[in-house]
Amino acid sequence: MNEYKKVIPGFGIREGKAAALWGADCCENDVLALSRYYGDSGADELFLYDLSETDEDHERSIGLIKEIARTADVPIITGGRVRRLEDVKKYLYAGAKAVFLNVDVDENVDLMKEASDRFGDDKIYAWLPDFTWLERTAEYSQLGASVMILGCACPSEAETARLEEKEETFILSSDCPDAAVFSSMLASGRVSGVIGSMTGKSPSCMELKQQLKKNGIAVDTFESAVAWEDFKLNSDGLIPVIVQDYRTSEVLMMAYMNQEAFEATLHSGLMTYFSRSRQSLWLKGETSGHYQYVKSLSLDCDNDTLLAKVNQIGAACHTGARSCFFQTLVKKEYQETNPLKVFEDVFAIILDRKENPKEGSYTNYLFDKGIDKILKKLGEEATEIVIAAKNPDPEEVKYEISDFLYHMMVLMADKGVTWEDITRELANR
Repeated sequence: MNEYKKVIPGFGIREGKAAALWGADCCENDVLALSRYYGDSGADELFLYDLSETDEDHERSIGLIKEIARTADVPIITGGRVRRLEDVKKYLYAGAKAVFLNVDVDENVDLMKEASDRFGDDKIYAWLPDFTWLERTAEYSQLGASVMILGCACPSEAETARLEEKEETFILSSDCPDAAVFSSMLASGRVSGVIGSMTGKSPSCMELKQQLKKNGIAVDTFESAVAWEDFKLNSDGLIPVIVQDYRTSEVLMMAYMNQEAFEATLHSGLMTYFSRSRQSLWLKGETSGHYQYVKSLSLDCDNDTLLAKVNQIGAACHTGARSCFFQTLVKKEYQETNPLKVFEDVFAIILDRKENPKEGSYTNYLFDKGIDKILKKLGEEATEIVIAAKNPDPEEVKYEISDFLYHMMVLMADKGVTWEDITRELANR
């Protein structure tokens, strides 16, 4: 069982909108906005129950789960509409960490072993509607379900106590994101996390986890490996902070922290600075909504400068610019060789050609000829790589791989696949 107990916001998806699983209705029905908010604000995982009733709505839900996996940056547990093994695969390929199978659906129980054999038991969970199914958890575990999710909200202390007799790992459910309720459920040694029906009015997950921490529950919060007293501060008692986008490493801004700002940042997970002009704390985004969610904080070799990698909402600069560093003073022309930057730049040109055709463009020629022509060229380039690899001189291989990558990016553009999709898939393997 994991060392940290998990706080897992959960909601259903129906007709492309968020729906509360228990308790009050969602005040925010934008699935993507809700997922991004909880992903940024400290959720350990997300629980998404596909409530679709038609195949069309199911496909829409799969698309939303894929988009959430791409943007929310938090592991996803999902399921709800599983008819066959192909449905499990669709959820996993959309980016889910694990798929739950409903034990009150006989076909789902029959699928457990086949699904766990195919995808691994760490990918398959069992959804138990209530405690009447508790007696069969050993059977579900033997079939390949690695975690049991109890779907009844806020079980009693007597019901939770029954879990101590079991050997399986459980996730419980709550219709109220209350620290006292969560603490009671997470105190069990068999419980790894709690799914909370969070509506959008709920406190941030980081706030909830700070309360759980005070209650003696081991949760994943920000704790500095180096004490503030060991930082080397400037004459004003401040430390400069360089801020980067955590995905692209783009430098966004530079500001200062005092001890109170540093501790507030760790506590909330939101970048908080000390304003030298106002001589007060400054929560970035408090008035503009352009918050910076902490992904990592690092200290330099002299202990006198911090590097913050953040998820920047909106613009970092007060001028409205993405970065504060937009005024070029001097520049020497150079060739960009950063692999990701080159791939992104070339791909951007290909996408532009697709949207804005240019006469005489080879890229537009491929798009005009269609998928069969693109695939034919891709196959030819793959064959040429194989032939070139037989040559001891690597120059020809580099040339052919470059041709292949270009045609592959044309295919990506045609199929709506991005480099972020590819790199995320590789990172998940």
